[in-house]
Amino acid sequence: MLSRFAQTRRALGAVLALGTLGTLPLAAAHAAPPTPAFPGKPVRIITPFPVGGGPDGVARLLADGLARRWGQPVVVENRPGGNGFIAIDAFKRAPQDGSTLIVLDGLHLSAYPSLFKKLPYDPQRDFMPLMALFKTYFFITVPQNSPYPSVGALVADALARPGQLNYGSWSVGNPVHLGVELLAARTGARMQHVVFKETSQLYTSVSTGDLHFSLGSAATAGPLQRAGKLRFLAIAAPQRSPDFPDVPTVGESGGPQGLEVSGWNALVAPVGLPPAVAEQIRQDAQAALDTPEARAKFQSFGYTPFPATRKQLEQFIAAEHQRFAEVIRQSHISLD
Repeated sequence: MLSRFAQTRRALGAVLALGTLGTLPLAAAHAAPPTPAFPGKPVRIITPFPVGGGPDGVARLLADGLARRWGQPVVVENRPGGNGFIAIDAFKRAPQDGSTLIVLDGLHLSAYPSLFKKLPYDPQRDFMPLMALFKTYFFITVPQNSPYPSVGALVADALARPGQLNYGSWSVGNPVHLGVELLAARTGARMQHVVFKETSQLYTSVSTGDLHFSLGSAATAGPLQRAGKLRFLAIAAPQRSPDFPDVPTVGESGGPQGLEVSGWNALVAPVGLPPAVAEQIRQDAQAALDTPEARAKFQSFGYTPFPATRKQLEQFIAAEHQRFAEVIRQSHISLD
């Protein structure tokens, strides 16, 4: 028979053995290599915009910032043309794991579903908007020697001479075209739309008086405005621009209150991406653009940050879609 001391030692040994066995899985877990964080491989950002210009510049700023944060190459792939459908097709054919993202114009998400009877994509099924990258508001521009001192005067003349005032843009269904149609719908005026192949020709035609007016951003019309060849009558924004504090809003200039015309881009991921991965991309993208370098670039492009949660962005897209759908229906605009 074992002595009481021996029994005690045996019992203590069993307890220690069980404790050691109990720690083995935990020790093994600590020793196991961690699961690689997203992305774990190179990433590409497809864009429908050509090389150069503001949208491409922002995409490259974003790619550089993400590459530094992720420790992986992030490459911008320009696929211009075809109303952005070439870029969208490349995105849809890519792996749907978040390693391929796309930058879309706001019109792809808000206006195109109403402009085209048949789209090669479904905004709800194909796209998960992660964040808005920037927004730029449009100015109502007129020649430097234009007789119109205000938007109110321009609208009054358009009402007095239906269809005789002309304006220009670079295509059917772009923000300038739809923006003027919004102005027309709010005022009852009828104006003639002239399409140009290049934006440089468009704003030169405004400066020479061949066009009565147009809408232009600080990036597209700003150079001629600074050269004294164009005037900004008003900005189609909720408030004055800090870069142009003397330019009134459309409402302040005698036009309809609350008229907003803007261009914006969004970073988009494939639908079905795990929520944690989608949120990581969104947060890292925000951090990549929240730098002094990025803010300086935004200002040089005439862009402003567009802070919004994913929910707020979804609500904004829905509101824009409804707004454009109505004016497209009323104006009988179609791209099919």
